[in-house]
Amino acid sequence: MDLTFSAEELAFRDEVRKWLRDNVPAEPLPSLETERGFAAHREWERALHAAGLSVVSWPIEFGGRDASLVKWLLFEEEYYAAGAPGRVGQNGIFLLAPTMFEHGTPEQQRRLLPRMASGEDVWAQAWSEPEAGSDLAGIRSRARRVPGGWRLSGQKTWSSRAAFADRAFGLFRSDPDAQRHRGLTYYLFPLDADGVSVRPIGRLDGKPAFAEIFLDDVFVPDEDVLGEVGAGWRVAMSTAGSERGLSLRSPGRFLAAARRLVESWNARGGDPGVRDRVVDAWIGAQAYRLATFETVTKVLDGATIGPEASLNKVFWSELDIRLHETALDLLGPDAELAADSPAAPDGGAWADGYLFSLAGPIYAGTNEIQRNVIAERVLGLPREPR
Repeated sequence: MDLTFSAEELAFRDEVRKWLRDNVPAEPLPSLETERGFAAHREWERALHAAGLSVVSWPIEFGGRDASLVKWLLFEEEYYAAGAPGRVGQNGIFLLAPTMFEHGTPEQQRRLLPRMASGEDVWAQAWSEPEAGSDLAGIRSRARRVPGGWRLSGQKTWSSRAAFADRAFGLFRSDPDAQRHRGLTYYLFPLDADGVSVRPIGRLDGKPAFAEIFLDDVFVPDEDVLGEVGAGWRVAMSTAGSERGLSLRSPGRFLAAARRLVESWNARGGDPGVRDRVVDAWIGAQAYRLATFETVTKVLDGATIGPEASLNKVFWSELDIRLHETALDLLGPDAELAADSPAAPDGGAWADGYLFSLAGPIYAGTNEIQRNVIAERVLGLPREPR
C-alpha cells in the first residue's frame, strides 16, 4: 500500500475541492427523507452530474470520469470535508450500479446507468420483508413466469426513500420448490407500475421517506431481470458486498465527523472527561481510512472483496455510534436538538447523525449476522447450529 499520491491524483483532488467550495449550498438542504428535501437533493445530484462529479469512478460512457478507486476515495474525503449534501441517489449509485457492472447486460447498462448518474432515476432497495430482514434467504415474495416476462407479488419493507424514489431493485422467489438460497431471481421494477403500492412507515421524527412496498401481480419484462434467472442470491451477494464494504460507507464520512468532534473538543477547552473517547474516535476513523486504502490496493492487484466485507461493516457501524455518543456527551443537551432549532450545534447534525448511527448495526445485515459470517467464512470456525 502506497499513500503517496501522484500529481494527477492531487490535481483531481484540487479540482474537486475548488468545485465543492464554490457550489456546496451555504445552508443545509431540507432532509432528503421529506418530499421537499428529496426534490432539492435530486437537483443537487443533477448539479454534480453537470460538473462530471456524480459518479467519478464510472466509465465515461455512463456519465463518469473513469477515475481510479484512489481518486474516488479522494473525492469522497473532499465531499464530506466540504459538508456537501447527502446523496439521495446512493442506493442506485453505490449498491445497484456495482452489481449492474458485474452482472448486467450491455443493454441494461446503457439504458439505466446514465439516468441513475444524472439523478433522473432514484432507486430504492426492496429486499427486506416482514419475516425476512437479515435472513434474506427466507423471502417469500414470488415471481411467476408469463410470456415476455414475470409477475411479481408480495411485500417488501424498510425500504429507504421508497416513498419518493422512481424505481426499485429486489429479490423474489422464482422457484418455490428450490432450496432457500436457490430459486431466487433479482428484478428491477418501477415504483409507479400497475400493481405497486408504496406506503410510508411512520417514524419517530415524522419524516416519511421510509416505506413498505406491496406488489400485486406486477409485470416485469425479461430485460429487467438482473443476472441469471434462479441465480439471484449470487447477484444479491454482490450488492451486499458493496453495502457492507467499500462502496456505501467510504472513510471520508467518518474522517469528517471525527475532525468536527476534535474541533468541538478543542473549542470547549479540551474537556479531559471525554479526551480518551475523542482520541479513540479520531484513531478509529484514521484506521478505517488506512484499511480502506489497503482494500483498494488489493482490488487494484486483482483481488475481489469477499466475506471480509463483514469485518468492515461491523467496524464502521460501531465506530459511528461511539463517535456520535462522544459528541453528544461533549456538547451537552443542546446537541440533542433537532435541525430546526437555532440553538442546535452544527445545525443539528450531531442529533441526526446519532439517530442514523443507531441503525448501522441493523441495516446491511445485522451485526449479529455479520459476526456469524466472520466466524464461519473468514475464521473458518464451526457453523452455528441451525
